[in-house]
Amino acid sequence: MNKTYRVGMIGVGLMGHGIATSLLRGGHRLSFLEHPGNQPVEDLLAAGAEKLTSAREVAEHAEVVILCVTGTPQVESVLFDAGGVLEGLQAGSVIVDCSTAIPSSTLAIAERVAAAGGQFMDAAMTRTPKEAAEGRLNLIVGASDELFRDVRPLLESFSEHITHGGPVGSGHKLKLLHNYVSLGFTAVLAEAAAASRRAGIDDEVFLEVLGNGGGGGVVLERLRPFIAAEDPSGFRFSLANTLKDIDYYNAMAEDVGAERGVAAAIEALYRDINERGHGDRLTPELVALLGQP
Repeated sequence: MNKTYRVGMIGVGLMGHGIATSLLRGGHRLSFLEHPGNQPVEDLLAAGAEKLTSAREVAEHAEVVILCVTGTPQVESVLFDAGGVLEGLQAGSVIVDCSTAIPSSTLAIAERVAAAGGQFMDAAMTRTPKEAAEGRLNLIVGASDELFRDVRPLLESFSEHITHGGPVGSGHKLKLLHNYVSLGFTAVLAEAAAASRRAGIDDEVFLEVLGNGGGGGVVLERLRPFIAAEDPSGFRFSLANTLKDIDYYNAMAEDVGAERGVAAAIEALYRDINERGHGDRLTPELVALLGQP
C-alpha cells in the first residue's frame, strides 16, 4: 500500500490548484496557505483540505511542504520572513520547491533549510494547469539520490514524467534551459505569425505550412488556437512570467559564462512588450501585439 503523506501547500494558483486536486485524489492529507492569489478553493475544502493562515502553521502540520509560487523572491519570503515556513519546520520534513527560480538562490536556500533540520529538493514543473489537475505534470528534480527515492511516490501522485536531473539546483537549471528554448521558440513563432499577416498570408495556410514542416511541434500547437481564432487559452502563461523566466535564464547563463546573444534579443522583445503595459496578457496574445503598428 502506498504511503499517504501530510502535505502542506503554499501557492494554490493555476498550477498549485491542480497539484492540490491530484494530491487529494491520491488520498493524501492536505493543508494550504490562505492567500488572495489562490484560485477558488471550495472544491479543495469539500474534498477534505484544511485552510491555514500562516506559512508557519502549514509547516507545523506537514511532513512535506510544496511551494508553488512565482519565483525566487516569493520562495525566499515564504520560507524566511516572520511567520514563515522555517519557523514551523519539523525535523526531517521535506520542502519541495516547484517554482521557477534562480539556481544560485536555490543552493543557498537548501543550505538554510538543512541548517534548520529540514530537507530540500527543487522539482520544477512543465506542462499546464490542465495536466496538473489530471496528475500528468512533467517534473525535473534536483535532490540527493536518497531523498529523490523517498519522495518520488508522492511526486507521482501529480506527475506523469519525472526526471532526476542531479543534485539540488539541477531541477531549476534544467527548467530554465527548457523555458528558454520553449519561450524562445514562442517569440520566433509569434513574430513570424505577425509578419505573415502583414504579408497577406492566410492564417490557416500559415499554420498548415509550419505544421507540415520544421515549424511543427508543441509551441505551434499552443499558439494555434490564437492564430486561428484569437483564443489564447492554449498557453495560460502571462507575458510577465515569460519575461521573468527569460531574465532568470540570462542570470544563470551569466553566472556560468555561457553565450547569450540570442537570449538577450529574446529578453529585449519580452521586456518591450511588458514595458508597454501588456504583462497581464497571455503569451499567445504576443502574436497580435507584435502585429500592432
